[in-house]
Amino acid sequence: MTDTSDTRSADSEVQAPRRSRLLRLMRYLPLIAPVLLWAVPCGVLLYTGQHWPLPVTLVGTTLFVLGLVVMPLAMGRGHGRRQQDRAAIVGDTLLGASWVLFTWSVLLGVLLRLALTAAGVGEGQDRARIVTWAVLGTTAVLLAWGYAEARRVPRVRRLDVQLPRLGAGLDGLRVALITDTHYGPLDRARWSERVCETVNTLEADLVCHTGDIADGTAERRRAQAVPLGTVQATQARVYVTGNHEYYSEAQGWVDLMDELGWEPLRNRHLLVERGGDTLVVAGVDDVTAESSGLAGHRANLAGALDGADPDLPVLLLAHQPKFVDRAAADGIDLQLSGHTHGGQIWPFHHLVRIDQPAVAGLSRHGTRTLLYTSRGTGFWGPPFRVFAPSEITLLVLRSPQPPTTP
Repeated sequence: MTDTSDTRSADSEVQAPRRSRLLRLMRYLPLIAPVLLWAVPCGVLLYTGQHWPLPVTLVGTTLFVLGLVVMPLAMGRGHGRRQQDRAAIVGDTLLGASWVLFTWSVLLGVLLRLALTAAGVGEGQDRARIVTWAVLGTTAVLLAWGYAEARRVPRVRRLDVQLPRLGAGLDGLRVALITDTHYGPLDRARWSERVCETVNTLEADLVCHTGDIADGTAERRRAQAVPLGTVQATQARVYVTGNHEYYSEAQGWVDLMDELGWEPLRNRHLLVERGGDTLVVAGVDDVTAESSGLAGHRANLAGALDGADPDLPVLLLAHQPKFVDRAAADGIDLQLSGHTHGGQIWPFHHLVRIDQPAVAGLSRHGTRTLLYTSRGTGFWGPPFRVFAPSEITLLVLRSPQPPTTP
């Protein structure tokens, strides 16, 4: 577990201007990223001393130019007004493939070339061609493995979480967490069924979904989401909105989850009682809700806790980890979040850290608040997960108090 209570306050003034500059730079990424993703591998693989025959160079260059043109066009058709699923699949796949190719073109283009030179392997052309084949081979292997990782049912990650204010009667409370299912252009209705079957094997007291159910409206993705109605919990099934709900008629998703038997915790709470002790389970809308223009949608922690006994421990559902600053200020005991996907495709997690205080796992914020950030159950966009495996999480809450004996 990471403890950030000391370092965050000391470094906040230094990090704020740096983060602000990085965020401003990221505004231009949609313009420059496609060019970099395709131009850099093209240069590394074809024009750094390989001296390929002219037909090879022409064909290779043509393929890179086609990728540069087709990827943004397909993504625009797939995720813009037209919402064409086939176009989204093509654009998202090209985005994931180009990111992996770019990453390993840079890494192997520098490190492997230096290693070969230091070892005295071959002449300049030989080393350049070895780098090309190494990059292509590594990319192919990682994409095949990453696709299998993205499409499989996530493994269950289990961990005990001690909450100092948790009463002995609630010791051992089992909380299952799924998040970022992202039902979308690739039909994953069967995958959804298998995820829900896995959740049911956990015999959880409380099952939570912390948002980003799907990419698309509830009406459009209903068939993939319906299996969520089969999820079982002895106490409650609770859900909060993620940012992607606000790209596709969030109220429709709130209504569907309510229809499927889940409790949408829209700035409200419920109580879980066992053995004479009580846990407050609260939830807030995603932090992007207020800018969506939907009436009544906003992240309101005060509203979520309204009427709750301040002496009781609080489990908070908030889609984005960065909400933890507000949670810590209010003395929340444990926040559950998703959103980051653990980076999804390495090394994208370094960019995620610019916007979020945690990428995956358990971390401490302030004197009391713990944050658990899931790597997500599904995937967004590119159907790949590279060094960022998906998960279904089982958190067993532990009390420091000894159980009472009859």
